[in-house]
Amino acid sequence: MRRSALALTIMLGILCAFVSGAFAGTEKALKRDGWITHETDIAFKDLYPRLKAAIKTTKLRHITTASASAGAKGRGITILGNRIVGVYNNFFAVRMLEASVAAGMEAPIRFYLTENPRGGSNLSYKIPTEVFRPYFEDGGQELKAMAKELDGLFAKIAEETVKE
Repeated sequence: MRRSALALTIMLGILCAFVSGAFAGTEKALKRDGWITHETDIAFKDLYPRLKAAIKTTKLRHITTASASAGAKGRGITILGNRIVGVYNNFFAVRMLEASVAAGMEAPIRFYLTENPRGGSNLSYKIPTEVFRPYFEDGGQELKAMAKELDGLFAKIAEETVKE
């Protein structure tokens, strides 16, 4: 029986090392071309309510949300927190689709909230201009102008969310 307990302890230690290693590069993984990432000391549980409040200060709306960490918790598995928040507005949807039907694949545009191992959290998003760049050829100046407008709104939402 002692061998079994020792083997289990070793296996759990290896698993913990693997899991902590997998999340150690969280901030590095979020530093990508075309992304904005705000690293904060805000607790992960507080970041989502702050984001929802910031969205309400603009003409955009909170459309969708998904969280792998919440789903994992329901299965009895604990991982660092994450949440995707889709943000858009029908005003932009109509303009987008008039310019490029294919660009509709990208809506709603998302914020990505991640918990970091030190207890803070990150708010990331792909810059809307980068999201829509693949559709600029068929979407023309109208799509470019809309994406630029969204750049400003996403920056405003992010700044409001992370301000101390």
